[in-house]
Amino acid sequence: MTERPVFIDHITIRVGDLERSRAFYRAALAPFGSHELEAGDDVAFGPTGAEDLVLSGSGPPHAPLHIALAASSRGQVVAFHAAALAAGGEDNGPPGLRPEYHPGYYAAYVLDPDGHNVEAVFHDRSADASSQRA
Repeated sequence: MTERPVFIDHITIRVGDLERSRAFYRAALAPFGSHELEAGDDVAFGPTGAEDLVLSGSGPPHAPLHIALAASSRGQVVAFHAAALAAGGEDNGPPGLRPEYHPGYYAAYVLDPDGHNVEAVFHDRSADASSQRA
C-alpha cells in the first residue's frame, strides 16, 4: 500500500470525564498499536513519535465530532470496533463496506463516552481499480 501523506497533524477534543475517555481510547486504539503520552493536563494518543489525538478535560466537551482513523486492514477495523464496544463505546455502524463512498471503503463506527463518532476506515484501493476495470 502506498504511504498516504498526513493532512491533519493532530486534533484536540474536550471530554466530560478525562479518565473515562482515556480508558475508552486506550482500549479502542490498541489495535492501531497506539501509545499514550501525558501532555500537561491532557493525554495524547498516536503512533510512536506522534501525538495525533489529544484529550483535554479542561472546559465543557465539544459538540459531537466525527473522527476517522486510518486502518491498515479490514482486520484492524474489526478489531477496533470490538475493542471500542468492549470499552463501553456504543455501536454506530458495524464493520462493513460503504460503497456509497467508494468501492473499497471498509469502515466501522462507534460513539465514544461523549458521543463523538469515531470511525476506523480501510481504503482498499485495489477494489477501486477492480471496479473501474469492470
